[in-house]
Amino acid sequence: MAKSAVVIGAGIVGLATARALATRGYQVTVIERSSKAIGASIRNFGMIWPIGQPEGKLYERALHAKSIWKEVLAGAKCWSYEGGSLHMAYQNDEFEVMQQFAGVSAHRPVRILNAIETLEKSPAVNGSGLLGSLYSADEMIVDPREAIAAIPGYLETVLGVAFIWNTAISQIAYPNVSSGSKSWSADEIYVCSGQDFETLYPEQFSAAPLTKCKLQMLRLEAQPDNWKIGPALCGGLSLIHYHGFKAAASLPGLKARYEREYSEYLKWGIHVMASQNGLGEITVGDSHEYALTFDPFDREFINTMILDYLATFARFKSPKVFQTWHGIYPKMTNGATEIVLKPESGVTIINGLGGNGMTLSFGLCDEVVAGTYNPILKDPAYS
Repeated sequence: MAKSAVVIGAGIVGLATARALATRGYQVTVIERSSKAIGASIRNFGMIWPIGQPEGKLYERALHAKSIWKEVLAGAKCWSYEGGSLHMAYQNDEFEVMQQFAGVSAHRPVRILNAIETLEKSPAVNGSGLLGSLYSADEMIVDPREAIAAIPGYLETVLGVAFIWNTAISQIAYPNVSSGSKSWSADEIYVCSGQDFETLYPEQFSAAPLTKCKLQMLRLEAQPDNWKIGPALCGGLSLIHYHGFKAAASLPGLKARYEREYSEYLKWGIHVMASQNGLGEITVGDSHEYALTFDPFDREFINTMILDYLATFARFKSPKVFQTWHGIYPKMTNGATEIVLKPESGVTIINGLGGNGMTLSFGLCDEVVAGTYNPILKDPAYS
């Protein structure tokens, strides 16, 4: 008889866990408190972003996750674009970091482009003062709102996963999970609750090095005449945001300059990127504020700072903003890349992926379910 599993949460981590279980023959039920996923899993760029991961295990996990994304998106009939990423350099120290990164990244499909080659890659790049860019072919864009909404149907139809919506699980006493007077039982229980980590096993989470991150983002209207920007576009501030770039020896010097010249940006954790979805809309962001409780109101000056920095490296046919929002995700404070706990026999918690949920979840959850997961207690690039 097939083993059974209950997964709590239908965000990207819950969906990745459900897929990993179902492909191994489990009878899986996903229970989600809302009528659809509405958290950080749909409030992001949709970037599958291997370039942000340090060489080694995390980079390999990102590539494995990307291969699963391709399988799932094909099954769910969702749009994706494997156009890579483009990081622009306008100062010599930025270009030096990119060149060093490319020089030590023998296993990655990266190369340095001059200014002319960069403009050929994307018509949206600001050519004024452009020295060149770092191009990586690894990165892929999905529309998170479309994908996270469609994947449950694929898991139901193809893998037999059952979904129960509008049901908040408030108690677990293995092998049972309960919502009011209703309960379900399973051989294995997985808690994938994202930012709502106070409800189940609060003592486990309060003891963990875990906080939350609030980020602000914007979306520009669909570009006229089916105009495409090509790869995802990034400014220099992204070089000091992603740990993958710490392989470049001169990064500390670049960071020191940014701390002098962009101190207000770094205060609010702002680095700026842009990705375009299948409708032609462009998602732009973002900022990073860390706390357990946030002011619920967005800060207009942060959006203005994002757009001002965006203009230094990108120009669009239509710059009109038609949506703004914020997302909140859990984030480890000790440099670990996730938290996987077993609070009692038969129960597994998977959480704390920070801003890497879209990039790593499918790979991480596959490892956890397969029994091959070994924690990276501290990201080697963390400081």
